[in-house]
Amino acid sequence: GTTLAEWIWGGFAVDKATLTRFFAFHFILPFIITALVIVHLLFLHETGSNNPSGVNPDSDKIPFHPYYTIKDTLGLMFLLLALLMLALFSPDSLGDPDNFSPANPLNTPPH
Repeated sequence: GTTLAEWIWGGFAVDKATLTRFFAFHFILPFIITALVIVHLLFLHETGSNNPSGVNPDSDKIPFHPYYTIKDTLGLMFLLLALLMLALFSPDSLGDPDNFSPANPLNTPPH
């Protein structure tokens, strides 16, 4: 309730400490998630995955590296290429049309 909100906010209201705290959390969280994914993949690579079906897993197994690493790297490169093409050749396609209207300092738009 209110005690948790005050603890997260760092006081009775949202202020500079709250923004600093949330910015730090927002900055650190992707690194934490990336580290957890890497640790997960390392453990999965060392021990293998669990097989609840009872089928012998050694009969149809391919190594993680180089097959899956190359597949994932190519997929990442394809997505980055698509994003680069969108950003370079059509940067305005995802923008709001209101961003292209000329600014009028005497007229405040409705919110």
